[in-house]
This record gives sequence, C-alpha cells and structure tokens, in this order.
Amino acid sequence: MMEQEQFKREILPLRGKLIFYAQQLLNDKSDAEDVIQEVFLKLWYMREDLNRDHNIPALSFKMTKHLCFNLLKGSQRKKEDLNENIIVNETLSPDYQLEQKDEVEQVMSIINRLPSLQQVMLRMKHVDGYEIEEIAGITGSTPEAVRMNLSRARKRVKELFFRKDVHR
Repeated sequence: MMEQEQFKREILPLRGKLIFYAQQLLNDKSDAEDVIQEVFLKLWYMREDLNRDHNIPALSFKMTKHLCFNLLKGSQRKKEDLNENIIVNETLSPDYQLEQKDEVEQVMSIINRLPSLQQVMLRMKHVDGYEIEEIAGITGSTPEAVRMNLSRARKRVKELFFRKDVHR
C-alpha cells in the first residue's frame, strides 16, 4: 500500500504536467484544476493498487484525459438538454424559458461550489449516467459512501437554491 509520503513524492510532482495537459483539452484553467484535483483524489483512493501499476504517470494522464472528455461531453449534453427542453419548446413563453434557463445556471453555479467529490459524484450520476456501483469503483468508495455523498450534495444544492430564491 502506498503511504502518504510516497504518494506525495511520486504523484504530486505530476501536477504541473497534468494541469497543462488538462488545460490543453479544456481551454479552461479552473476546469483543469478541478479535473486534476479529482485525478489526485481518485489516485489516493486507488493507492493500494498503485504499487502494482508500474506506470503511474501514464495512468494519471489517462485518467485526466477521460475526466476532461467526460466534462466536455457533459457540458455539450447540458447545452443540448437546455436547448431541447427550454429554448426549443415553443409552447413556453419567452419569460418562462428565460426563468428556467436562469434556474439551471443557478443550480450549476451551486454545484460548482460543492466539495470536489460531491461535484464529481453528482456529475457522474446525473450528467454522465453512471450507476452508483460504477461511481464507487471509479472513486474507490463504497456504494453506501456514494449514496451518502449524493444525498448530501443534493440536499446542499436544494438548500442553497431555495435560500437564493428567497433573496431574489
């Protein structure tokens, strides 16, 4: 099992190269930082198996690539869903369409403020369509921990959304 000091020595030095790689794929520094944070989190949870994998940098880059592509795919899917469900629906008034679009943007802004693991789990479940067991496998968590994180994240989004709604 990889200990914390070994993790710091072998994996943390990859940060600069991974961020550069993620920025090239995403064209967004903030998203790149989030992705690399998630890569490190996943690597930490996988640390028991990392000694068996002799090419940790290759694994790190592969994980970065997949998370970036998932983020891009999720962003594209969200835009398509917004267009289909809100803007293209001609039966809705323009005011209502705009209100719904604003609410979706508010929810996405709230999700972006959640702890990294909760953000990732929400996106994996509701944007990428992963099942709880798949999320558990990817993040190195148990299905119960995934359910708990999803529940806490949803509760927090709901609290912040309605608190914000009251102050409008």
